[in-house]
Amino acid sequence: MTMPTSVRIVEVGPRDGLQNEPVAVSADAKVAFIEALAAAGLPVVEATSFVSARAVPQLADADEVFPRIRRRDGVRYPVLVPNMRGMDRAEAAGADAVAVFTAASETFTRRNIGMSIEGSLEAFRPVLERADALGWWRRGYVSTAFGCPYEGAVDSGIVVDVAEALVALGCDEVSIGDTIGVAEPDDVTERCEALLARLPAERLALHLHDTRGRALANVQAGLELGISTFDSSAGGTGGCPFAPGAPGNLATEALCGLLDRLGIEHGVDAAAVEAAGLTLRTLLSAG
Repeated sequence: MTMPTSVRIVEVGPRDGLQNEPVAVSADAKVAFIEALAAAGLPVVEATSFVSARAVPQLADADEVFPRIRRRDGVRYPVLVPNMRGMDRAEAAGADAVAVFTAASETFTRRNIGMSIEGSLEAFRPVLERADALGWWRRGYVSTAFGCPYEGAVDSGIVVDVAEALVALGCDEVSIGDTIGVAEPDDVTERCEALLARLPAERLALHLHDTRGRALANVQAGLELGISTFDSSAGGTGGCPFAPGAPGNLATEALCGLLDRLGIEHGVDAAAVEAAGLTLRTLLSAG
């Protein structure tokens, strides 16, 4: 398969990038960060997460932050929700795109969201049904798709089964995550080939972490199989607070640089993204 001529970048900095930062970031700063990323040309900016404040204190202000965002035409602002309580909060805040989160490892899923993989999928059913009734765009995450901090290797068959289950529940797109950053290009190729045997490329995204500087090589492996949606975070911030040793996310500006070198369109002003990420980093370091 030839590489795509254009790529869609999903910016996860405001949610995944901030969720495990110990320094509190004000609602004003979060809103400004989200708006700056959208202004930089990113077509999808994952804005926040309607989860328990106890579980993710940094995003406890989601009910305040989301309604204050001046949303730009043509930009999607999904929010992560774990259950119907989160869905009700997201609806009240004015969201119109939702993401749900499970994994390909039973142990990780239990430690992260307190239930089995099957239980998580059942918990998402009413969330996705409600989102469908409202006409919202729906995304699903499959975490630990390349390895688990508790179980080690993860079977690709489980990854495919979970991804298919999310699509069957109504997800428009499924993001396949290298949560602890263990993937090598050959692993990306193997997982993508297994997924593409059952799902079309346009329903899939890759969420890669930059272990040993391998994220861009892993992106290229995905591109070579026709994957055209990639998650990234301004400044490479983030990781997973529930995965010991998880490295930072792929930096959005680095992803833009690779795509530029390959002649692949993405429509993002990398310098503006870098500036937004630097502003956030300054706030975090000052705290």
